[in-house]
Amino acid sequence: MSLGDEHDGGSGMGGGGTGQTRTRLPDSGAGDVYGGARRPARNSRSLITVVGVVVLLIAAIAFANRDGADEDASSNAAAGREAAPTAATGVKPVSGKNGTIPSGFAHDEQGAQSAASNYAVALGSDGMFKADSRHAIVDAIYTPAAAAKLKGPQDAAYSREFLQKLGLDANGNAPQGSTFVSRTIPVGTKVESFSGDTAKVSVWYTGLIGMSGPESTDPVSTTWKTWTFDLQWTANDWKVTADSQKDGPAPVPGDIPASSADDISKAVAEYGGFTYAR
Repeated sequence: MSLGDEHDGGSGMGGGGTGQTRTRLPDSGAGDVYGGARRPARNSRSLITVVGVVVLLIAAIAFANRDGADEDASSNAAAGREAAPTAATGVKPVSGKNGTIPSGFAHDEQGAQSAASNYAVALGSDGMFKADSRHAIVDAIYTPAAAAKLKGPQDAAYSREFLQKLGLDANGNAPQGSTFVSRTIPVGTKVESFSGDTAKVSVWYTGLIGMSGPESTDPVSTTWKTWTFDLQWTANDWKVTADSQKDGPAPVPGDIPASSADDISKAVAEYGGFTYAR
């Protein structure tokens, strides 16, 4: 979640009632629940049907009681098949960290995608609303030249007035008894371009932002955006030289009712954010 995501025109989960669909079953007719149908005359087709059902039942029992060797063989065969286009992909996570942000990504397209995903998570965290942690995040993610140009304008943008609109104090802290939520959850990545030491990667993500508390005027809502990063291979890692965002793609909202502020605060406390994405 970046600056400007906090008021996205009611696109979140906080408003509206729950949609309900009623299904009208066809009338079964008065009297006999079976519709008063007459019993058909017994013929050879009935015998064939009974035999067929018995054969299928025996096959089903045999399938359910097959030994572990068959299951292992099936698992191995499934593992050998190529992953579906929408399946999660990636090698083992990187082991390095720059502060709390993963580092040491592979010098290839997949490494660039992993870097962009993790950078989106860091830049969308609540740490961006506090000066010290924001500077540390920017220094860890951007090239030195880009970070130097970015910090001043960012400090001006995250002003006391802006933080106050979100319900935060001048230091980016939430009121006692309330929980400020800002999270980016990557949904997928796409390599726009790649050429050795430079890459452009787009991260499609959903985000949470808002204040959860009894007196909140800005409840936690969801956003859907695409974050595009220009990356450069610098000091044996991918660093951001520039980035931009745009709205969507956004799916049709579901009909799940919004949770209470207490439930959201509890979930935020119990479900920690990801330390490594992709």
